[in-house]
Amino acid sequence: MTIIDGHPDPDGSRFIHALADAYAEGAGVDNEVRCIRVADLDFPLIHSRQAWEHGKAPGDIVQAQEAIAWAEHLVILYPLWLGDVPALLKGFFEQVMRPDFAFRYVDHGLPQKLLKGRSARLIVTMGMPALAYRLFYRAHSLKSLKRNILNFTGLSPVRSTIIGGIEGSPHRRKDWLARVCRLGTKAR
Repeated sequence: MTIIDGHPDPDGSRFIHALADAYAEGAGVDNEVRCIRVADLDFPLIHSRQAWEHGKAPGDIVQAQEAIAWAEHLVILYPLWLGDVPALLKGFFEQVMRPDFAFRYVDHGLPQKLLKGRSARLIVTMGMPALAYRLFYRAHSLKSLKRNILNFTGLSPVRSTIIGGIEGSPHRRKDWLARVCRLGTKAR
């Protein structure tokens, strides 16, 4: 399993980092776990279609691709920023999910999904209540990531966990860390 910690801030006090560690702790009991911390990687943003389709992936991205190709299950954690994934995580996906790694176009321009046979879990934190995000905003960033990147490249099923009100009490955070650790033990 490969865990992708998508928080762009390397500060170890960020709750996403603690959640990624909790999932890894639970999963590590019965599984080999590899971790990618997007904040620690060195890669440029892509500025053109030419660079995306034909450019050479930087070393950190190649290592991330190897960890993704190796895994049967991906766990992607990120904070909701301005209603979406943070820009650095989006840039990471643009670098990693390149043609001929994640997909390739075949007959009549239809995509061949090269990451089939892998499942994923999305864990998203936010300040607003999770129910408000699901009902009022219809969890649009989760749906976009799932449909436009993960399912497009073959990852399925993709499950999600939304953690709202993270600015709440330390007791709630401790409870969420325990829940995420249990998810890790189930490798789901």
